Amino acid sequence: MHKVAQTGPQSRFYHSRGLRLHYLDWGNSDAPLLILVHGGLEHARVWDQLASQLRADWHVVVPDLRGHGDSGWSSGGAYGIVDMVPDLAALVDELGERPVTLVAHSLGGNIATHYTALFPERVSRLCVIEGLGFSPQARARRDAKPRREQLREWVDKVRELDQRGPSSYPSVTAAVQRLLEHDPLLSRQLAEYVCEHGMRPTEDGQWRWKYDHLIRGTGAAEVASVEPSDLWQAITCPVLLMYGAESWASNPEQDGRVKHFAQAQVIIVEQAGHNLHHHQPEVFMGHLRAFLS
Repeated sequence: MHKVAQTGPQSRFYHSRGLRLHYLDWGNSDAPLLILVHGGLEHARVWDQLASQLRADWHVVVPDLRGHGDSGWSSGGAYGIVDMVPDLAALVDELGERPVTLVAHSLGGNIATHYTALFPERVSRLCVIEGLGFSPQARARRDAKPRREQLREWVDKVRELDQRGPSSYPSVTAAVQRLLEHDPLLSRQLAEYVCEHGMRPTEDGQWRWKYDHLIRGTGAAEVASVEPSDLWQAITCPVLLMYGAESWASNPEQDGRVKHFAQAQVIIVEQAGHNLHHHQPEVFMGHLRAFLS
């Protein structure tokens, strides 16, 4: 086991495509590199509990995706998968020429999967928590509409986001309550922690999330996009796909997506939803440590 001082993470910055992007460095830089990638509308601090348990054996690095947390916002709302993959590539290069293990959730999982497919020689292991994007069934329902109609709906959505502006809350407590309503499997303690680190006050006394609300407008390149199964087939490292038994997300073992991976296992976590690593952190950590060992 590597010796590591038990202090908090250090904030660091790097640059990608004109943006100043933030990441947390949990120290232990001589240990193997492990990057934790958060999901959409989240921030790096949501991984704190798990990062603190992994830091003794790993050099844990946790980025804020563009438009999230303390990272820069993209002019014009460039927040598609293809916009974020180069950011992850820049971070990996920033951290040196060595293999990396990626553990990523939701949007972060989609980004990490794309990166691993494009640079398989750089990734030693990949754990994806509900991050493969549309299921075949959801993609079929979407594609039942003509591409023109899909693009029209996307334009209407981003225009509505422009006009509506970001959501505000009268207090952090109000945001905590809203978060728990959205995700009742989340503990109040973690919800408070997420809000404490993920919000900032406004000049008029309100509170807003530390993300660009334009992130909610899916990138135009992903409208009517095809399933990236050709990319999954290019991944050569061991892959762990984790899903919550109570999640809305489709099980890739049942819908057939797992067959596109050379060496992947699927684990279903009971009494957990989309945020299974938060709903059942001990169970998640047990499976993750077994996969990483």
